[in-house]
Amino acid sequence: MSPEPTTRAEAEPGTPPGRERLAAPDAPRGRRRARGPRLRPFGLRTRLVLAFLLVAAVGCGTTAALTYRAARNAILEQTQDTAVSAFRGQVDALSIDLPVVPDSLRSNLLAIARQGKPRPWRVYAEYGSVRISSTDRPTSTVITPELRARAQAGSARPHGSFQRVVKGGTPYLTIAVPAVFRTHANRGTAQPTGLVLYAVMELDEEEANIEAMVSAARDGALPALAIALIPALVASRGVLRPVRELRRAAQSMGRGQLDTRIHAKGSDELADLARTFNESAAQLERSVAELRSAEARARRFASDVSHELRTPLAGMLAVTELLDEDADALDSDTARAVRLISAETGKLAVLVEDLMEISRFDARAAELHLDEVDAADCVRKTLQHRHWTDPEQVLPHLTEGVRARLDPRRFDVVVANLVGNALRHGAAPVTVLQYVEGNELVTEVADRGPGIPPDVLPHVFDRFYKADLARTRSVGSGLGLAITLENVRLHGGTIRAANQPTGGAVFTVRTPL
Repeated sequence: MSPEPTTRAEAEPGTPPGRERLAAPDAPRGRRRARGPRLRPFGLRTRLVLAFLLVAAVGCGTTAALTYRAARNAILEQTQDTAVSAFRGQVDALSIDLPVVPDSLRSNLLAIARQGKPRPWRVYAEYGSVRISSTDRPTSTVITPELRARAQAGSARPHGSFQRVVKGGTPYLTIAVPAVFRTHANRGTAQPTGLVLYAVMELDEEEANIEAMVSAARDGALPALAIALIPALVASRGVLRPVRELRRAAQSMGRGQLDTRIHAKGSDELADLARTFNESAAQLERSVAELRSAEARARRFASDVSHELRTPLAGMLAVTELLDEDADALDSDTARAVRLISAETGKLAVLVEDLMEISRFDARAAELHLDEVDAADCVRKTLQHRHWTDPEQVLPHLTEGVRARLDPRRFDVVVANLVGNALRHGAAPVTVLQYVEGNELVTEVADRGPGIPPDVLPHVFDRFYKADLARTRSVGSGLGLAITLENVRLHGGTIRAANQPTGGAVFTVRTPL
């Protein structure tokens, strides 16, 4: 009797509070500290290194998985092919009398079990209701009904089969081979005998080899990732070096060093970016130089015109004063014209003086003469000299006995410009509040008007800025608040413009004591 060639039907195992203030942009308080580069846990360098390591990990994992799968299949297939071929040969060489004799069949099964390859088998035989094995148990729980069904299904053309199963955590290879006999009358056609032999072999050694291979792959992947970290750091450094240079160049440009350039080398995208930055910086430097030159010419022109106008203007003021004295003796039309000329000449004088003052600030020729004075007394003198002594117009709230180092003339200009601006554009009464906060003298001028529109607030200290285009011929020169800002800065202080919650504008001046 010889068995038919085995057909494989493998079942793979499964896988396992304070005072509120609103600052004017043109008068920032103090000098802000420069901020250094912040530590970014997920910055560009970290992302580049992580991306590099992720690619390396995916590559290692994919290679390890494919290698594991191929090696596992090779180990198991080699073992099962050897076992199936050996068991089929043993069954093919088996000589059994039918009907079977249990003792004789058991002896044959013991002989087959001892000759198992690649290691001994446990052999079982089933013939009708007869169950015999090479062990002390007639049947095995490892042999599945599915394997039995496949071995007994082909009664016309018997064939063998095998299956890998896991029982109690231990892997097994189970083989089923029907015993057949051949007749010469039917040209050697295999005929079933009803006897089926089963071989059960443990695969724990193969699984141990596979586990060792997985551990080796895992242990080899970790050093590979550590080694991959070195080129990742080198690559990230090469990418980030021009980025850092660009950041330093941009910071230098922000500090006003417009001649900053980046050394561009190579032909990659970062080199193109560096060249583009250099071209933009050169164009910006040329544009700023042209603007500065034009601004210097404009300032020089205003200064020259102011000086040239001052002498003839002094004569005009003397003449208009004489005309004012005799205006009452003139007829009404002539008197009205004389007073108009006198008023406009006075405005022109104020404008010329303001232009000269602002030109001194532009030329950095303004001088500060500090003296220790009574701050409240300085404010009172300013109000008295301008005849702002009516409490219904100006209401002072001054802290007495405060000594401060001020330039009396320039501080007088600051208070006079703020109060005059509040009376012209706000509503009475104008409150002048003075107090000490920390080591600073605080002077606030607030009115009861409609306040400053939000779109005007950032520009209140700009030169010649008019919130209302219809007031192009207003009494002021348009330089009062700009001169106030420069005088406050000269004292080392700050000035801020804001709107009060109850209505009206408030200007807050802070100067060191």
